[in-house]
Amino acid sequence: MNAATETTPAAVSETGRVSLFDPVRFGLIWVQNRAVMAPMTRNRAANPGHVPTPVMAEYYRQRAGAGLIVTEATQVSPQGVGYPDTPGIHSDEQVEGWRRVTDAVHHAGGKIVLQLWHVGRISHPSFQPGGALPVAPSPVAPRGQAYTPQGSQPFVTPRALETDEVVSIVEDFARGAANAKAAGFDGVEIHAANGYLPDQFLRDGTNQRTDRYGGSVENRAQFLLEVTGAAVDVWGPGRVGVRLSPSGTFNDMFDSDPHRTFGYAAEALDELGLAYLHVVAPDAADARHAPPGWRPVPIGFFRPLFRGSIVGAGGFTLQGAQAALDAGEVDAVAFGKPFIANPDLVHRFRRGAPLTVGDSATFYGGGEKGYVDYPALAG
Repeated sequence: MNAATETTPAAVSETGRVSLFDPVRFGLIWVQNRAVMAPMTRNRAANPGHVPTPVMAEYYRQRAGAGLIVTEATQVSPQGVGYPDTPGIHSDEQVEGWRRVTDAVHHAGGKIVLQLWHVGRISHPSFQPGGALPVAPSPVAPRGQAYTPQGSQPFVTPRALETDEVVSIVEDFARGAANAKAAGFDGVEIHAANGYLPDQFLRDGTNQRTDRYGGSVENRAQFLLEVTGAAVDVWGPGRVGVRLSPSGTFNDMFDSDPHRTFGYAAEALDELGLAYLHVVAPDAADARHAPPGWRPVPIGFFRPLFRGSIVGAGGFTLQGAQAALDAGEVDAVAFGKPFIANPDLVHRFRRGAPLTVGDSATFYGGGEKGYVDYPALAG
């Protein structure tokens, strides 16, 4: 795409209806359409080093028609692992594995960012170096089961991080951001959603600290802001995104005042020059597991608080995506499961073609079946 012919989101909206197929700018990342491939764990890095494999490069290459690909969550350190066969970005071998992925996507004309991840308490000693306890802001055990190589096991009570250890994890995110740059990505996304470590610091249901990372909403947001700022220091403004799930109850999450908590976080993140804010909408599962008094936070809540591009996520259809664009709530929409079984999802949307339904039995783990064998449309 030639910079002289690229159209800003504002210019598109002034000339008529914004379409999912219009180009858009995420900070310094120009993309060909507004359909984002959402981050989805697929558990295909089945090797001792958590190294991205050649079949993963093919998987992402097939989906390069997305305006932007956000990779599966990728741990920034061995301590950040919480699921089997998930890739990392903390070793030279992992960097080289991801380089094969970015080369494949770029050769196919796509753009791709790496999602940086630390699961915090959503881990198990079987994943931790030396069988150590998982770490968290506070020793609050989540309800539910950890998915370990030995099968499902109850979550354990995590160990609360010391203040100096929090600083070292910020450094892990900075190193992950630098490694992502060396691997050829177009940017990075901080995974601050779904009950993982930045989310655990942000919400008062999981953060009971009394140091500078706990107590007030300003203190609870500090870890997220430091992690994001460290990534911006590596990449510069305009190439770092952040994903939030303000209504999410997944992984036993709760906040007493999510509008205030996430409103403050959004306004503070806005000062960092992000490429985009990626917001997960409330869904039926959140409502089912919500505590009394739960008040969902809609994506549109963030529009007055964040001046940059907003990506909406959460079970969107093509019609729902266009409606959100028409309402001005979002600048782009992320699609998850539809991209699993429809590598050419955007092309199918353009043609009004039917979508293939994915085989849920092959979503997590395995080999090529249910991963790179879904066909594209002929012609």
